[in-house]
Amino acid sequence: MDTYHQLTSTNIATREATRLTGIARSSADRDRRRPTPARPVRRPPVNALTPGEREQVLHVLNSVEFVDAAPAQIYAALLDQGVYVGSIATMYRVLREHAQVRERRRLARHPARARPELAAGGPRQVYTWDITKLAGPVKGSYFDAYVRIDIYSRYIVGARVHARESGPLAESMMREVFDAHGVPHVVHADRGTSMTSKSVADLLEDLQVTRSHSRPKTSNDNPYSEAWFKTLKYAPVFPARFASLAQARTFMTDFVTWYNHAHRHSGIGLHTPADVHHGRHHTVRAARETTLTAARTAHPERFSAPRPLPKILDLPDQVWINRPDQETQPELQAA
Repeated sequence: MDTYHQLTSTNIATREATRLTGIARSSADRDRRRPTPARPVRRPPVNALTPGEREQVLHVLNSVEFVDAAPAQIYAALLDQGVYVGSIATMYRVLREHAQVRERRRLARHPARARPELAAGGPRQVYTWDITKLAGPVKGSYFDAYVRIDIYSRYIVGARVHARESGPLAESMMREVFDAHGVPHVVHADRGTSMTSKSVADLLEDLQVTRSHSRPKTSNDNPYSEAWFKTLKYAPVFPARFASLAQARTFMTDFVTWYNHAHRHSGIGLHTPADVHHGRHHTVRAARETTLTAARTAHPERFSAPRPLPKILDLPDQVWINRPDQETQPELQAA
């Protein structure tokens, strides 16, 4: 309430003060008209230390003998010497008043990671990839599925299953993907050992591909891979365990084929990723318009929207990972 009155006293409108503080104007008005009772003067407790005694406590705590000791240790040591200057709580209270209560151990200071901001206005501009675990034949055994996605078309440009995770395997898959689908502008991944390996970094540097990485423990920085892994593992056909590496590879191949060529993705106008990735979506859209136009002509009373296609069938102009400002991605804006 005091903050509200301070704002209004500086010629800030009551409506703005209400927005900033969350206090209704009627409540503030009642508080203003209500007489303020005189507040009794608080007297210090009778058991409080005098200023001189507090200075003595601080002097003892900062003495050469006790400067590196905790208050509990100092309290016990003084008692063993037949000295009492105050309780442990009092020692902490005096230290706190002088800003001397803090963590004294050397702690790691991690630099702030930049928030990745990527935009794609078409296929083959930004690829994102990640590795997920597939349960093996017995508890505790896993296979590693490497999956690379074009974030605009949602097309799975590469999927491999291996018995382990390693940088060279990731580099080999990356070369195959680039040979088959072209070299993108940006490759985005998290900070796993394979993603930050020297072999992968050297390949991307040689091809002049920008490397992008998620912030630590921030799954939202790699949303396309995380969403696809959920689609994979929540599918009714996804098994609880894979009996062998060969079975896992066969399943992944079949699932990716279905996803790329049969799954109509809601994020790309209910087109299949393959149609968008290979530029066939224009033909599909024209055929859909023809079908809906014929249906509207036959039964105009059943259609309310004048547009040729409902909004859900629109393909987005751009997609993002952490939507950036317009000026931060000029090369993608022009693409």
